[in-house]
Amino acid sequence: MNNYKKDFEVLATKNLAYLDSAAMALKPRCVVDAVDNYYNKYGCNVHRGVYELSYEATEMYESARGVIASFIGADEEEIIFTKGTTNSLNMIALSYGMDNIKEGDEIITSELEHHSSHMPWFNVAKRKNATLKYVELNEEGRITIQNFKKVLTNKTKIVALNYVSNVMGYITPIKEIIKLAHEVGAIVIVDAAQAIPHMKVDVKDLDCDFLAFSGHKICGPTGIGILYGKKNILNKMEPIEFGGDMADDVNKNYQTYKAIPYKFEAGTPNVAGVIGLKEAIKYVSNIGMDNIAKREYELKKLALDELLKLDNVIVHNKTSETGLIAFNIKGVHPHDAATIFDKNGVCIRAGHHCAQLITKWLDVVGTIRASFYFYNDEEDVKRFVDSVKETIEFFSQF
Repeated sequence: MNNYKKDFEVLATKNLAYLDSAAMALKPRCVVDAVDNYYNKYGCNVHRGVYELSYEATEMYESARGVIASFIGADEEEIIFTKGTTNSLNMIALSYGMDNIKEGDEIITSELEHHSSHMPWFNVAKRKNATLKYVELNEEGRITIQNFKKVLTNKTKIVALNYVSNVMGYITPIKEIIKLAHEVGAIVIVDAAQAIPHMKVDVKDLDCDFLAFSGHKICGPTGIGILYGKKNILNKMEPIEFGGDMADDVNKNYQTYKAIPYKFEAGTPNVAGVIGLKEAIKYVSNIGMDNIAKREYELKKLALDELLKLDNVIVHNKTSETGLIAFNIKGVHPHDAATIFDKNGVCIRAGHHCAQLITKWLDVVGTIRASFYFYNDEEDVKRFVDSVKETIEFFSQF
């Protein structure tokens, strides 16, 4: 792998070991330049204007839909622009869920979910008198096919699971789960926020019904996300937001909506965010998703091997397939540990990571999370490990 730090202004100008990419990936100059170019040279709305400037901006905006669709193996009309993964997953719950879930139906989720994957369906189940069921995690904290089968029944209507856990870094056997769920007629919603930035994802190969991810985790801007849905399902769904750009014919007594995806994209869109996400997808595609996955795993493995030598460190996900380490230091609160890391310019995450169910399953107040990405290097690993050792030494005095 090349040294990609030079592409990131923050890494080129600050002496940092940035190990919080699971929360938000850094932005390469090409993405920032694409956003700046739109604001500096266009700055107008899309779809509405009948002048050349708006037409050109619309072409830039809509071409992004094709790039993103190709990236995940979807058709363009199946790509809906949202604010992020949370927005996408809530849209599915509030539209498809509220219209299709009935009393006595069953919804399957897990304790491994991010709040945005779990909470919307908790709300639907509560409001519709449905049953929310949890896949029992195995001794490692993984979702397994065996345990999924235990909760799958003919009453199952929704399966909402992550592809990659944001705390444990485990890859869910989602393709096999989708096949099993479809055999009982259930719809599967995949939270791919942690998968899309790190591995090749093909929605047609998975055969998922919905999939969601955020731009900011794959080197794109904040405030832009993607909701993929099968067109036959999207066509039957009702929008949950109404207003400009999604309306077709509006009268006093009736109203109709535009075709997908536009009926789900009410209001002025995040034009700059979409254009920036397009550039981010092109950037990581040029590196290669397989190369990214291999590099971050190699760096994680180097760090993990060193952590396992330390008696005071408890690693919760020793067998994770991705570039993420969740751990604790005995006798040290994660937030206290984070102050030592910060002093050394090592950016890590400490807390429950918006996933309190798995934190409680681990029986800890929170974890320290280090997440590696392709722009990290061996020096970042060394600084990270040295900071762990310094934290142990410092707090051993008390």
